[in-house]
Amino acid sequence: MKTVAVVGTGAIGTSVALALTKRGLTVHLEDVNATAVRTAEAMGAGSVGTPAERVDLAVIAVPPAHTGSVLEQLQRRGLAHAYTDVASVKTLPYDDLRLAGAEPASFIGGHPLAGTDRSGPLAARADVFQDRPWILTPSARTDQSVLNRALELVSLCSGVPVIMDPLVHDRTLALTSHAPQLISTLMAATLVDAAEADIRVAGQGLRNVAGPGGGDPELWRDIFTANADALADVLDAYAADLGRAVGALRALGHADDEVRERAEGELETLLRHGHRGRARVAGPASSPAEVRLSVALSDRPGTLARLFGAVEELGGRIEDVRLENAQGLPYGSVSLCVPQTSVADLSRLLRAGGWATLMVALPDAPHRATRPAEPRDPVAVEVRADGTG
Repeated sequence: MKTVAVVGTGAIGTSVALALTKRGLTVHLEDVNATAVRTAEAMGAGSVGTPAERVDLAVIAVPPAHTGSVLEQLQRRGLAHAYTDVASVKTLPYDDLRLAGAEPASFIGGHPLAGTDRSGPLAARADVFQDRPWILTPSARTDQSVLNRALELVSLCSGVPVIMDPLVHDRTLALTSHAPQLISTLMAATLVDAAEADIRVAGQGLRNVAGPGGGDPELWRDIFTANADALADVLDAYAADLGRAVGALRALGHADDEVRERAEGELETLLRHGHRGRARVAGPASSPAEVRLSVALSDRPGTLARLFGAVEELGGRIEDVRLENAQGLPYGSVSLCVPQTSVADLSRLLRAGGWATLMVALPDAPHRATRPAEPRDPVAVEVRADGTG
């Protein structure tokens, strides 16, 4: 991939452009906001103007409500061979592009899980995607070459690609991003009328909870609107637990000892439940029962699809994918989480399919610790790296 168009020069779009220009790609910038696009250009993110010929990939960095219509316009112009976006909601753009009559084969949804609570090109950074998950949501009609270009984009930006269904993405983000943002905003809203003396003694706990509430209100309104049902489902469950907490706190002052004891037990149950949930977020990326394999890839069409199919037969976690540059290889390598019990079978299957496993992350090693595969390793396969045998 040599040429890219970035349409929308806010914080994320400009960050993508900066990361790509740093890698030596030619980047064309577009935005309806002339000040924003000129600022991005002045920052070294690319050049303003329409490219003379089709670019390899167009990155649509506009609010979710406009992604579908912008995609249809860009396709009519013939701007690129492939298209992706960076919106934090994925089902809405697919629905909109169908209504707009856009071509689904050349589009793949994308969502880098990185950014800032600041908006605009001046908030952009070339390294913001470093080691951060970048979700890709191919539809049933997405062309394999489009998926490959999106994976290359993630690699060039130093992100970690994760393949996910669009609907699953929206439900997941409602839980892990959208609900926390709204809850933070509501907590921050309680401070509007707080006494100045109270604000002066605010601790780090309040800053941690209310901090995300400072995000761009218009952007988050669009996100909440686009993912309203999934977000409401998460908040329903949260509201139920919040109601239990309020009831327990009120009952702590009850005159009846038995009522107070039940309230204390309820409160402790909620606290312990939260402690277990927090541990899941803070825990390692792979469980001790898993091995992380790094498999060499070529640029042959359908290589990733064949690898995913092979791993899926053995129960591998194909949704946990890390695309990396591999020295001396034409395309790179992909790391997969595989159950430890399947390693021997996977080794035989890879050998039969012609895959080369380059590195092994041991279960008892740190998350990013790897060592070269040696002959005694059960997954070391000395064959070609194209998966064709």
